[in-house]
Amino acid sequence: MSSIPSLLRDRIAATPDAEAYRVPSDGGWTSLSWREVGERVRGLALALSGLGSGSGTRVSILCSTRLEWIVCDLAVLATGAATTTIYPSNTAAESAYVITDSGSTIVIAENDEQVTKLRSVQKEIPDVTHVIVIDGAASDDGWVITLDSLSGGEATGDYDAMVDAIAQDDLATLIYTSGTTGRPKGVELTHDNWLYAAGAVRELDLISPDDLHFLWLPLSHSFGKLLEVVMIGIGVPTAIDGRLDKIADNLGEVRPTIMAAAPRIFEKIHNTVVANMQREGGLKLRIFGWARKTGQRVVKARQHGAAIPVTSRAEYALADRLVFAKLRERFGGRIRFFISGAAPLNQEVAEFFDAAGLTILEGYGLTESSAGSFLNRPESVRFGTVGPPLPGTEVRIADDGEILIGGRGIMRGYHGLPGETAEALDDGWLRTGDIGEVDEAGRLRITDRKKELIKTSGGKYVAPTYLEGRIKAACPFVSHVFVHGDRRNYVTALVTLDMDVVKPWAQAESLPLDPEELREHPRMRAEVDKAIKQVNAGEASYATVKKFAILAEDFSVETGELTASLKIKRKAVEERHGSTLDSFYD
Repeated sequence: MSSIPSLLRDRIAATPDAEAYRVPSDGGWTSLSWREVGERVRGLALALSGLGSGSGTRVSILCSTRLEWIVCDLAVLATGAATTTIYPSNTAAESAYVITDSGSTIVIAENDEQVTKLRSVQKEIPDVTHVIVIDGAASDDGWVITLDSLSGGEATGDYDAMVDAIAQDDLATLIYTSGTTGRPKGVELTHDNWLYAAGAVRELDLISPDDLHFLWLPLSHSFGKLLEVVMIGIGVPTAIDGRLDKIADNLGEVRPTIMAAAPRIFEKIHNTVVANMQREGGLKLRIFGWARKTGQRVVKARQHGAAIPVTSRAEYALADRLVFAKLRERFGGRIRFFISGAAPLNQEVAEFFDAAGLTILEGYGLTESSAGSFLNRPESVRFGTVGPPLPGTEVRIADDGEILIGGRGIMRGYHGLPGETAEALDDGWLRTGDIGEVDEAGRLRITDRKKELIKTSGGKYVAPTYLEGRIKAACPFVSHVFVHGDRRNYVTALVTLDMDVVKPWAQAESLPLDPEELREHPRMRAEVDKAIKQVNAGEASYATVKKFAILAEDFSVETGELTASLKIKRKAVEERHGSTLDSFYD
């Protein structure tokens, strides 16, 4: 394959009438075949070509996860242009920066809300000739046109000639980094980068056309984009719905066999289940606790390759019937495995799901490495690791512990930033900025971010994300934790609450439901304090959390404290809550 559009063309030729995508429609789901998708892509690509999309140009997509995102992306690529991805949650100023920096001349916007955002910065994006709106109205000045008007037209041209002209090393995607460590940088990924990653996943033989994939992850993120290309290459049908509040309902309706998610989703499910059982109390809570301990014993034995005694197998079978089978049914009853990426997965959460027969395959990769570089295999999952590298990917640990990655998936560079590119790429090896180690079986273990290690005023290094993950797992009421202490004489933390989990408990305990009152209530502080003390008991004194505060408001993408992939923007949190953090050290 020379390009993603040629991969799609071969998929259509091989299985034209097989199901490609499934989308929500009038209370149900509607399916499209690969042939139907191909027809939509062909027509839109020819129309986009008529608007000036072609080799060397860029088209931005400002849209949530839905079928039209994929169709537009494939059509843009078929013209020889590159897609620039923008999160729909980005502000007008952030969107304008990405559009201008990437040199996009066309923007595809999801709805009138996004168009209004673009109108507010129209003077800052003078090179944009057209805005194509998916759900919305055209404008009188002709700047905004509808997707329907393009898709329904009689566009002419040689589609196959356009596709044949695309080279493997041509730019396919510009994805901007989340900005956790500074201004976002445009990562240049070629057709060959994506084709390698998709081919490597296919070589693992984990997924087949008989699977059903459920996609809700942001397609603006490299993880979502990788899944798009993987499923085309293998021919796996995908049910698409990017609405977060519909995930639980959709899983029960669609009954997928595979779903990928960020760790926060698994943590939230885990915390909700635990909190619900604690609220039920009595016999149900005792049965749940017994089942969980039974499952943990079996999981730990499997992890160490130990034989499972007959009595333990019998107890586990009973625990499965009473507790775990019901949990699996909530996910549709057909999940073969989940895939977790974009951030570290807490080991206790992974063990809980595995005990329930819902294996999570944790993986690892960066936008700069086409998202997928490492992945645990179902037959040899090792918690706490992200598995061995994908076929064709190499790994090396530098003298300072930094993980270096090599292979065909590594980016071409940062757009317009030769200095930053030279810093990130060392003789073809990508400097990940993560610290880690490789075990005897070739599995990678991530220990922390190189730039995020805390160094106390006493000269001791502390890994904040490790502590944050442990505290979240220890208390089901906790949504996010921010561990602080760089150049301070001890470690402290900010804690936010998951109000979806907390409110039912607070109501049952006759506690205030207002977050401002609840965060200061002795019962609420006692629950968080208990979890922090539990974590502190297993740490060296310099790495223990000495003080904490519960915030009234959760971290969010809208407030700028989380990236779109739900990672904490540490600088943003420090700036917004600086006075609280300083008060810990008065």
